[in-house]
Amino acid sequence: MEACAAVTTTGIYCRAGCSAQPRVENVRRYALPAAAEAAGYRACLRCRPYRSPQLAAWAGGPDLVCRAVGLVLDGALDTGTEAELGARLGVSARHLRRLFVEHLGVTPGGLARSARAHFARRLLDDTDLTVLEIAFAAGFGSLRQLNRACKDVFRMSPRELRARRRVTDRLAADGGLLLRLPFKGPLDWPSMLGYFSARAILGVEHTAGDVYRRTIVIDGDPGVLELFPGQTGELLLRAHLPHWRELIHVVQRARRIPSLDLDLDEPASHLGDDAIIGPLIRARPGVRAPGTWDAFETGVRAIIGQQITVAAANTVTGRLVGRFGTPIAGLAQLGLTHTFPSPEVLAQADLSRIGLTQGRRTAIRAFAQAVHAEAIRLDRSVSLDELIDSVTAIEGVGPWTAHYLALRLGERDACPISNHGLQRTLSGQVGEIAAAISERWRPWRALAVTHLWLDDPRQRLFARMDAA
Repeated sequence: MEACAAVTTTGIYCRAGCSAQPRVENVRRYALPAAAEAAGYRACLRCRPYRSPQLAAWAGGPDLVCRAVGLVLDGALDTGTEAELGARLGVSARHLRRLFVEHLGVTPGGLARSARAHFARRLLDDTDLTVLEIAFAAGFGSLRQLNRACKDVFRMSPRELRARRRVTDRLAADGGLLLRLPFKGPLDWPSMLGYFSARAILGVEHTAGDVYRRTIVIDGDPGVLELFPGQTGELLLRAHLPHWRELIHVVQRARRIPSLDLDLDEPASHLGDDAIIGPLIRARPGVRAPGTWDAFETGVRAIIGQQITVAAANTVTGRLVGRFGTPIAGLAQLGLTHTFPSPEVLAQADLSRIGLTQGRRTAIRAFAQAVHAEAIRLDRSVSLDELIDSVTAIEGVGPWTAHYLALRLGERDACPISNHGLQRTLSGQVGEIAAAISERWRPWRALAVTHLWLDDPRQRLFARMDAA
């Protein structure tokens, strides 16, 4: 979330760049809109701060708080408690609340409530979903909860808010539900799409023109997501889902695919003066590390791709999906046929006769078993080092694969520095020398490595980023 300014004389808070000009002595600064709301301020009707991105990768405090913010925005408190959230992070609920209030100005529960209210407000503006549908889509347990939250945050009922929406807000689609995905800073969508296109999993992912499509599973039922740029530079999501309940979390996960929660200002400032990375950032300021919808899927694909070409890895992964994935009828015209197999399925699967070596078959089953048992946690509730240790504990999975998975998961300091192509890019430097060079890029090594991959003409658009 962006920092905001509240005005004591009006009781209103605004996002940066609002045209309002209050007296300086009447302005109070808050780290998050949720903190301003907790202090009793309501959102400005002019700048509409609820339409700004809520940054899950907020980096303004301790690592534990940053991870907790991500978990809250992913819905950890929709079905769980603050005590359960704290336990997952290894702290008490009381200590977690203290850290949130100290660094964010709001409790975990307050942040979750604000995120749901902001998402509901965007749905009221952009869609024709009924108020009841919006209540459940935004993660509220009832229409009454939505009404109460809207009156507390916006001082109006949901129906009053919808009556105020602007003509240009409403999005219409021939099929599915069309939504805006707000983000801060530039986005190099062609490069991101080129990466996804080169490594699309047959039947699960497909690109055509400027559109990325993939199958997903929501509460056991299949769905389809489409990402593509809008006419005004925004990124749009078209969702074809079996139901709209918990849509807020589908949208949050979809944002991770192109890493929209990354605020590029801080890493650009940190890396801008670097002799190697600085010129690359200035040449392509919208480059972001590629994300993922499903980290387990990405991990399996990374294991398959160790020391073979992308084309070969695509072929083998396509066979795995065709044999163990769940078929979906009626999507062939979109280039989609299956959902990716779950950890439970691959943990017991006979992976022979699809082109995998014995070592990779064993590694994939062990990885699936560890994810299913939560020995490997892919929800970003553990530190980067803990994640790397848990993944490399699998026989046949090395540090490069673990760091690559972490990079796709959104770990900003993940660094698959052992990649041969990356070492070639660093002016021929190898081994310890390349690793030493990368130390100066901390804590933004993932973005630095992404720029290097894109800059290497031998690996255009990540075409060979699997070769370890």
